[in-house]
Amino acid sequence: MSLFNLRSDYSPTGDQPRAIETLLSSLQSGNAHQTLLGVTGSGKTFTMANIIATLERPALVLAHNKTLTAQLAQEFKEFFPDNAVHYFVSYYDYYQPEAYIQKTDTYIEKESTINAEIDRLRHATTESLLSRRDVIIVASVSCIYGIGDPRDYESQIIRLSAGERVRLETLISQLVAVQFERSSTDFDPGMFRILGDTIDIFPRSREEYYSIEFFGDEIERIVRKEPITNRLIAEESMIAIFPAKHFVTTEATVADVVPQIRAEMEERIKHFTDAGDLLRAERIKTRVEYDLEMLSEVGYVNGIENYSRFFARRSAGEAPSTLLDFFPKDFLTFIDESHITIPQVGGMYAGDHARKESLIENGFRLPSAFDNRPLKFDEFESRLGQRIYVSATPADYELGKSEAIAEQVIRPTGLLDPEIEIADMEYMVDDLMGRMRTVIGRGERILVTTITKKSSEELSEYFASNGLKVRYLHSEIETVERLEILRDLREGIIDIIVGVNLLREGLDLPEVSLIAIIDAEKIGFLRSTRSLLQIIGRAARNSNGRVIMYSSRDPETSLPKISQAMHEAIGETNRRREIQQAYNAKHGVTPTTVVSRIKSLDLPSKKKSYETPELKGKGRDKLLKRLELEMDVAAANLEFERAAELRDEILALTRDTE
Repeated sequence: MSLFNLRSDYSPTGDQPRAIETLLSSLQSGNAHQTLLGVTGSGKTFTMANIIATLERPALVLAHNKTLTAQLAQEFKEFFPDNAVHYFVSYYDYYQPEAYIQKTDTYIEKESTINAEIDRLRHATTESLLSRRDVIIVASVSCIYGIGDPRDYESQIIRLSAGERVRLETLISQLVAVQFERSSTDFDPGMFRILGDTIDIFPRSREEYYSIEFFGDEIERIVRKEPITNRLIAEESMIAIFPAKHFVTTEATVADVVPQIRAEMEERIKHFTDAGDLLRAERIKTRVEYDLEMLSEVGYVNGIENYSRFFARRSAGEAPSTLLDFFPKDFLTFIDESHITIPQVGGMYAGDHARKESLIENGFRLPSAFDNRPLKFDEFESRLGQRIYVSATPADYELGKSEAIAEQVIRPTGLLDPEIEIADMEYMVDDLMGRMRTVIGRGERILVTTITKKSSEELSEYFASNGLKVRYLHSEIETVERLEILRDLREGIIDIIVGVNLLREGLDLPEVSLIAIIDAEKIGFLRSTRSLLQIIGRAARNSNGRVIMYSSRDPETSLPKISQAMHEAIGETNRRREIQQAYNAKHGVTPTTVVSRIKSLDLPSKKKSYETPELKGKGRDKLLKRLELEMDVAAANLEFERAAELRDEILALTRDTE
């Protein structure tokens, strides 16, 4: 019987079979680096699923943000409903990291709100990795941060069997040692409660709890129950209780670690004292002595991760344990949207190091706190083993590393890459207005991408003054409003979006059939070959897809200029179109516009207006909900200052209602 049970109503088509065969052959030959170059809508996730099912190895699918991670996790769960598919992202709804701003002499205490459901999913992830092999973990780049040593975590698992002799007091001590809390009123994951000769344990990783019945010092019965109704789900003969926190340790380890931390503290006090800096010397002494007292008394302290190097028995500078260390050695990695994800992973260490440096130099943390960090890029690379980079526009890094490149340009829908036309910028406004009216008449939508925020605003204002339903997008528009605008485009409340960088949205807009690229010949990131190909791909979900590149006139030829990036992007698009057209002709495929559900985004349906709701009753509730969602998104994107501002707005608005 196969380890993974791939369920799907369709089988690989187009060039999916060739891509799967190419990648499998390379992996089975022992190659470490492969690239799946798949255009938008070509079914790259289904290709990945087929590779996982064939190789029968645990897999990590790495994505660059929470939204994409959630989307991929849902797709893999649909493909593998009988297997362990887990979602692993940062568990903070709100996170303000500890920091010190020297310029203003401001210390910012760590402040966070943990999402209990995401915390449960993280524990379910590590539990599955240590207990089974049919595991697919879809994770954001937060997986390269330290979460504790898997050896310590695994060594603290409590295993219980019906009929086993164990004193209730001993079990309670074991639960407390692995960070379970005794319930007084509420009964939530990570808690236990005692009811006579019965102890109920609510594991962090589960949505149900275990009820263990004792007869004297013998476990008479173990049952699994539903927490709200206490309905019996099943009787168990044996269970494993995993620690309630990923950072766990034993009393013996704490006893070994405390002197080491104290020795570093004394060195740091001497460093500041010798420099005549008595304030910082007293600051570090007070903070660390408090932490040591808490560790000695309860075995845990808030901020324990800053001492993780000692608990994990690591040397200074040695990499922390991360989710990657929970995987078996033969796991397979897929890096989705690799042209974005790889650079993001590469930049995470530097930002974390700069923040810690200020804390350490000013006496808020010991130098060992440097070792509570994300992985450096070379450390990340060394932990992966075999990997497949997945992107429609892989970067030089992926292409240069890969021993095999599988191209997937044929879409199951038969859709072609859009036709591209070059037009003169001098007549852009009138020309584009005429084209847009034709497209709108067919019930389709338009994206217009510009170089600057000012030009996007001016252009959208001009279109609006001529009776067109248009909005603009740029970086100063808040995240939730951006999502609202995109939804309104799909629903037909507006017909046109004008924006500076429409790549960042991860747009899935099958209604869009026309894309206009203004100043296409300009040199820069937004008009590079890779960016142009990404923009062009946004029109590839509609059978009438077309892209107009508006370029200024070359004075020597009196024709629109064609930059090198334009030349390469147009050439690649036409090459793909030829392959797609040939396949469609050979197999009698008629291109069909993609039809996808319009996601609600938990936002209320709107009329044709953008009026601000009144701040009372339902209007106030709506604004609160919107601010909370926007704060969550800002925190997920590590925009902590913005998240803090939104938190203050929420608190002020809440106070006004009391």
